[in-house]
Amino acid sequence: MDSETDVRQLAGQHFRDGYNCAEAVLRSFNTALGLGLGDDALRLAAGFGGGIGHSGCVCGALAASIMVLGALAGRRSNEESRDEAYLVSAGFHERFSGNFGGTCCRALNPHPFETKEHLRGCLKITGRTAELLMEYIKENGIAVKAPGAVHR
Repeated sequence: MDSETDVRQLAGQHFRDGYNCAEAVLRSFNTALGLGLGDDALRLAAGFGGGIGHSGCVCGALAASIMVLGALAGRRSNEESRDEAYLVSAGFHERFSGNFGGTCCRALNPHPFETKEHLRGCLKITGRTAELLMEYIKENGIAVKAPGAVHR
């Protein structure tokens, strides 16, 4: 599974199944790209829902997208450069912001948390973010970074 539509639908299904936006995006890409993240790693996304613990700050779907890019382009040790991870993360941040008009959860979805309207908005944002991320990964030729290999 690597189409934008497939990952969008998978993220939406995870969200409907009760995962928050960040969990849904991370789980979807773990499956779609075979990232190999175990349950402990997937748990890392839990606190990012609602813009970091319902604070309304950075959208959790965006935060999880940066986690996915880190899994793909991140360094394995402090001896490697972090420039590539910064570059792809900044690029996706710009794409997300350009698509949604910002990155702040409370601005993207101003409805009260857990209301029907809020959940509907989050579902749309979660699915669209997954779609945008897959497009971005494909357009930039980003692949899992093998030890000692350049990923693009």
